Amino acid sequence: MSELSTRTEALAAAHASGGLLVLPTVWDTFSAQVAADAGFAALSIGSHPVADSIGSQDGEKMDFGQYLQITRRIVDAVNLPLSVDVESGYGLQPAELIGRLLEAGASGANIEDTVHSQGGRLRERAEHADYIAAARQAADEAGQPFVINGRTDAFKAGTAVFADPLAEAAARIKLMEQAGARSVYPVGLGTTDQVAAMVQAVGVPVNVTAHPVNGHGAGGLGELQALGVRRVSFGPLWQKWLAELSSKQLAAWLPRP
Repeated sequence: MSELSTRTEALAAAHASGGLLVLPTVWDTFSAQVAADAGFAALSIGSHPVADSIGSQDGEKMDFGQYLQITRRIVDAVNLPLSVDVESGYGLQPAELIGRLLEAGASGANIEDTVHSQGGRLRERAEHADYIAAARQAADEAGQPFVINGRTDAFKAGTAVFADPLAEAAARIKLMEQAGARSVYPVGLGTTDQVAAMVQAVGVPVNVTAHPVNGHGAGGLGELQALGVRRVSFGPLWQKWLAELSSKQLAAWLPRP
């Protein structure tokens, strides 16, 4: 069995285990090694923190080839499965996207329904589910149990776009589960009731974003686990917290007149 297959099967098994998987969101080999040394079983690579670390911007403004080079360096630095945030796919067809991710050593990917290259429009429900299904097919044809984390920004879009954003998010994650997503990610959840509604809507793990110190609006690790949350990532929040902490500490070293 190849190293990629070993890692990808481990990530898929962790998602199917029924347990809670925390994937610290990293952006370079240093942050990945810190998280690996802390004992986590898998990691996520975030487009936002990677973009900030190289002087670019989130929203598919990075060169995708450069992003994959960074991914490969992280893959080579830690002996852990890695899920990569590819936003809406960087304009690539699903088969090409999955092929390039597998070549870079990724074991999973976060695929969202906000198409940044088209003015930030949200894909229609079926349109995004079809994209997920095609990505699932490409991974299956490659013989890899690649973990697709289907993300929707429907709840985040709010009532300016949807009459009932929570119901819209629930409908979308159900379709993504049916399309082959092995976890789903309704972004923007902030309360216990909102999280519980999403967990009850699907049978695959629901991903929530938490702050590594302050937790989530629905609580900390224990509270999220009690709600049935089975996947947690940090998004850009770990990097932002480190920046705030570092700025405060470094300011003490500024010479005074």
